[in-house]
Amino acid sequence: MHPLPPVTKALMLACIGFFCLGILAPDIKGWLALWPLQSGYFMPWQLLTYALMHGDFGHLFFNMLGLYMFGAQVEQYLGQRRYGLLVAVSVLTAALVQLVVTFATQSLWPTVGISGGVFGLLLVMGLVFGEQVVMPLIPPIPMKMKVLVTLYGGIELLLGVTGRTGVAHFAHLGGMLGAYLLMLYWRRPNKRPPHLRRVH
Repeated sequence: MHPLPPVTKALMLACIGFFCLGILAPDIKGWLALWPLQSGYFMPWQLLTYALMHGDFGHLFFNMLGLYMFGAQVEQYLGQRRYGLLVAVSVLTAALVQLVVTFATQSLWPTVGISGGVFGLLLVMGLVFGEQVVMPLIPPIPMKMKVLVTLYGGIELLLGVTGRTGVAHFAHLGGMLGAYLLMLYWRRPNKRPPHLRRVH
């Protein structure tokens, strides 16, 4: 069991709180969910607020599990400020990719959930703790973190291209892309503090 550092704890409490608020006041989802550009309901703040909303308890549970499993370790490694920025960038790039996809497919369905941020954290786990052996829930097979990241990234790409699951797979990949670009930026010698010199 990992102790929950402050930013990860705040994110989890915010997601749980907004989920409860969505039950008590369902109309709030219409304001905070990420609507496609062509829907007529898109608002700029939705690029971030959509991450606080979740479709159902299962959606919320697995995203909170992901935050717990990956967020605590990444926050302890990066520090609070950079960790918060990492999650925000992952959520934002996930939203931008999703807007492009929904515009291209002319979808009118909104997007909710912090999954893009979770996939960004997963990507960082692969970069920083790639040799760490983990036991994922799906599949329940011990594997190195870098293998898990590659596997999940490949599955998301495959399902995004071929599947009709109602899941924003390209948004997940967008979250990974944002995290990767930010980590590349932090690798620059003038941007990398001493404790990040292990990032490769």
